[in-house]
Amino acid sequence: MSEDPFVYVYVRVANEIEAQIRSGRLPHGARLPNERDLGAQHGVAPGTARRAVQELRERGLVVTLPNKGSFVVGPEA
Repeated sequence: MSEDPFVYVYVRVANEIEAQIRSGRLPHGARLPNERDLGAQHGVAPGTARRAVQELRERGLVVTLPNKGSFVVGPEA
């Protein structure tokens, strides 16, 4: 994925995770890592990872359940 300097970092992270979801690497029902681990995987701060997950929720790709985590809910192939 090319680094567009005009795209927010959280959007880049969300785009990378969305690509994993669409490719099937993260299947429906898969649990995303917690914010700290997700940030470490993508080389960003936990707050940036939190914003990326929020972006994925807005796109309808994940749902976050209190005290459970964030899970992939779409798109279904």
